[in-house]
Amino acid sequence: MRGITHVMKIEHIAFWANDIETLKGFYTTYFNMRCNDKYTNTKKQFESYFLSFDDNSTRIELMQRTGIGGDNTTGHIIGPAHIAISTGSREAVDRLTARLKNDGYIIAGEPRVTGDGYYESVVLDPEGNHIEITV
Repeated sequence: MRGITHVMKIEHIAFWANDIETLKGFYTTYFNMRCNDKYTNTKKQFESYFLSFDDNSTRIELMQRTGIGGDNTTGHIIGPAHIAISTGSREAVDRLTARLKNDGYIIAGEPRVTGDGYYESVVLDPEGNHIEITV
């Protein structure tokens, strides 16, 4: 597009979740994310948290509301396909993957070089969302 003078980026990615408290604990414990105070809208039966990294880059929003299910025509379905979180090194990918495995989380993909050249592992968060842990 012509005339754009600012840098674009993904501001946040939102997850509909069954249990935002458990997910908040997972992401703050294993990925060192900071969390804001819970937002609650009692009229809409909606609650959410925003999680961010120290550099305030792309954030994750964890959202919970009654009536969320399998119909994605309105964007109200549990979870995305996957998100990728960069750790900065192969050694950090290996260490975090081992820690998550030791703590009982499902490792859906052991550390490896993928066909498109990424070094990554894949862990399932407490609600089964795929999290790629990359360099």
